[in-house]
Amino acid sequence: MFGKLKNKWKVSGGRLALILLSFALGGSLCGYTGRKLLSLTGVEKGVLWVVLYIIFIIILWPIAVIAVSLLTGQFRFFGDYLRRMGRRMAGKGPEKHINIAIFASGAGSNAEKIITTLPSFFAREKVRPNIVVVITDNPSAGVVSIAKHNHIAAEIIHLKNKTPHEVSFAYLSLLKKYHVDFIVLAGYLKMIPADVIKAFPRKIVNIHPALLPAYGGTGMYGSRVHEAVLAAGEKKSGISIHEVDEVYDNGKIVFQASCDIDQGETVASLAQKIHVLEHRHYSEVIAGILHRI
Repeated sequence: MFGKLKNKWKVSGGRLALILLSFALGGSLCGYTGRKLLSLTGVEKGVLWVVLYIIFIIILWPIAVIAVSLLTGQFRFFGDYLRRMGRRMAGKGPEKHINIAIFASGAGSNAEKIITTLPSFFAREKVRPNIVVVITDNPSAGVVSIAKHNHIAAEIIHLKNKTPHEVSFAYLSLLKKYHVDFIVLAGYLKMIPADVIKAFPRKIVNIHPALLPAYGGTGMYGSRVHEAVLAAGEKKSGISIHEVDEVYDNGKIVFQASCDIDQGETVASLAQKIHVLEHRHYSEVIAGILHRI
């Protein structure tokens, strides 16, 4: 039974336990509150009491489970669950859920923008993006706090002193645990193993802070990219969103946007322009890809 629920809801065993706990506590809270409200009406137990109790339960149950889910950290699941129930009651049919993992190594501004804006591109669609986990190689990365604040699981992947096989196994185990369908790299600095790329063909995207194929490759990330662009005297820079393959910054380019480089431009000022482009376009481009898979 529990195995079927894990597969149906695409959650880990630990998260399933919290979801079932939320259901149980929410039901108890709902029943208790319903009886308390009925006691205030003065209605004697009988047919009318039962009818009113059922009405109270129908009204109170969504409120109760959402309240409990805030305490158990399962608010996102129950928000989606109630939305699906509403769609069924309205005769709109089930939604297709796409489970997404975000990989990030730093502060997580791109990850936060994706978490907060990606759902808006699916407001009237049957497709529902579900960001189920944030994975990082850096325990002190700011993205960990962002994930927890948004009630998303955060996993630290430990890669030091591991063989290539062990590294691949570590990634694939986490992705299987959360039933991931699609991977978004948002400032992730580690090479994705070939086994992971094979397991997710054309389902891993990255954003690079330059106009590829220039200024990409090993060691080209963050301020290093902007320093190289300015040192070369370029007049423009920008962002490139691309599929991920076995070579750094080499996959098929999906989207590019550019910005002018002004006279006297600094690494910091150029980085700010690039951040604006990243935040403006990444979620929308991801949404376009998800609509096609």
